[in-house]
Amino acid sequence: MADFAAEDKPAATPAAAGAEASSSRMVNLVSQEGEAFNVTLALASMSDLVKTMVDEEQDEDEAQEIPLPNVKSPILAKVITFCQRYKEEPMSEIEKPLKSSNMSEVVQEWYATFVSVEQEVLFELILAANYMDIKPLLDLTCACVASMIKGKTPEEIRKTFNIVNDFSPEEEAQVREENKWCEEA
Repeated sequence: MADFAAEDKPAATPAAAGAEASSSRMVNLVSQEGEAFNVTLALASMSDLVKTMVDEEQDEDEAQEIPLPNVKSPILAKVITFCQRYKEEPMSEIEKPLKSSNMSEVVQEWYATFVSVEQEVLFELILAANYMDIKPLLDLTCACVASMIKGKTPEEIRKTFNIVNDFSPEEEAQVREENKWCEEA
């Protein structure tokens, strides 16, 4: 069982009893492979999905298990790392449309480095963020994909994402003609 309790404990601040209880209460996030990640409820509650699954009646001394069958262990570990960092230093808001294709110019360096991963991992992070309903992570990962597309031609985008062009030259010419207004904007 991975234990993220020490790193994700928030700094001591005067708080209401309910908030204090959620910061010390632990939950086990269980990955697709059955690996349990022990985190505080406060950290796990960044996920709207987890928030809805928490049993408020559960004994505080016992960590509730929250199954996340759509999230693999290495990805869940990265999601938890993101949440920990976000609690310490929230990510700056991502301007839309993106001002740059360089993620370091869009968000803080740590977040830019966090999404500087192989495409497969990036897409699994997007799926996990969407499934777990963690908006800041979904925004970050989707912005990263958008930055990979920004300023590229359709051919360059196909190459970047290994997309096969299944249009005949005639069909492609027709689509380009119908959507000429997009390129003029």
